[in-house]
Amino acid sequence: MDLLVDAHRATTRIAQVAYPFLAEGGLGADGTYIGSDVFSGGSFVYDPWVLYQSRVITNPNVLLAGVIGSGKSSTAKALITRSIALGHKAYIPCDPKGEWTSVTEAMGGTAIKLGPGLPARLNPLDSGRRPDAVASDEWDRIVWSRRRALLGTLAESTLGRPLAAIEHTALDLALETVCAQVPTPTIPDVVVALFKPDDRWAERVGLNASSLTTDGREVAHAIRRLVHGDLSGMFDGPSTTEFDPAAPMVSLDSSWIGSGGNDQALRLTLACASSWLEAAVADPAGGNRYIVYDEGWRVMRDPALLRRMQEQWKLSRAWGISNVLIVHRLSDLAAVGDLGSEARALAEGLLADCSTRIMLRQESDQLARTANLLGLTDVEIATIAKLPKGRALWRLPNRSFVVQLVRHVREVELFDTDGRM
Repeated sequence: MDLLVDAHRATTRIAQVAYPFLAEGGLGADGTYIGSDVFSGGSFVYDPWVLYQSRVITNPNVLLAGVIGSGKSSTAKALITRSIALGHKAYIPCDPKGEWTSVTEAMGGTAIKLGPGLPARLNPLDSGRRPDAVASDEWDRIVWSRRRALLGTLAESTLGRPLAAIEHTALDLALETVCAQVPTPTIPDVVVALFKPDDRWAERVGLNASSLTTDGREVAHAIRRLVHGDLSGMFDGPSTTEFDPAAPMVSLDSSWIGSGGNDQALRLTLACASSWLEAAVADPAGGNRYIVYDEGWRVMRDPALLRRMQEQWKLSRAWGISNVLIVHRLSDLAAVGDLGSEARALAEGLLADCSTRIMLRQESDQLARTANLLGLTDVEIATIAKLPKGRALWRLPNRSFVVQLVRHVREVELFDTDGRM
């Protein structure tokens, strides 16, 4: 018996709502080659800065999600390394598994290994290089603000709560005291100023040194962890290396910290590394740069750090950067806090500020949440559930593509994350 189906005619504008990737003609020829468009058979290229200039996307930030073994890591590394040939650069502020070290070195970049007992040390309070377009007095204000924001993030992250008003005052005065004494302060300098505040600075806010010591004691002990705690030796003195803005890639290998599952130590490391980076990426002459947050779920459980990341997301267009957030599944975003909590709202805000969503295969129990958060059609969701390794749904505003990653044999070897297996 023949199955007869009524014919249906529709315009391409209507058809693309249900089958968006069938009605597409690609994103043009300007950008990084990723692979083949499965449905059109043509090449698929991508460049967030080109697409932003042509108003295809509203911001250059990228979300990349996929279960273990779906090709998530290879997709990210192919996008980043191939973009270097176009003049872009990349920075990985926290590499908890050390997977980017060999890639960075192969691209002629700098891989900095951080961990207890290792020789590398970063001073997160470094001022960095002043951009030519920024006046000296304005740069001083920017540097002070960046230092103060970092210290607040470190204190709140360690304490697990927002700072009280008097604690903000104690931290402000400690930083002002140190900056008046030395040209480049360090974390130990600030800790000393918190434990032993200067009477002259205390009197400026109607306090005495004794009461200020008491009010700032918890903040002092929280930040002291970077000086005498499990993170000592990494951020407690002058930098032993300098951020090279001309390097094609710079990665901070924190696998010596994250190997024991110490997520809070990783979050503090990311906060310090991000502050160290900001002076370089804020320079208009620094060019376009990808900032890669691998294993994003491990660093998003901290409201203080999430607020810092959200600020960087909002400044992406002004700084000419593309933040790349890599997670296993979208439920990772929901796991950062209860519904209605600040952390949950901040995490979902990061997702909303990613115009490009690259979705590799998701488990069946994750499909409903994925569809809800991304506004995907039934056809797109069904596609995600059956994607083979290395194939992804690239979702841009009102446009979708199913793309098969194509790798060179050298890339297969370089991007491999299953060597230990």
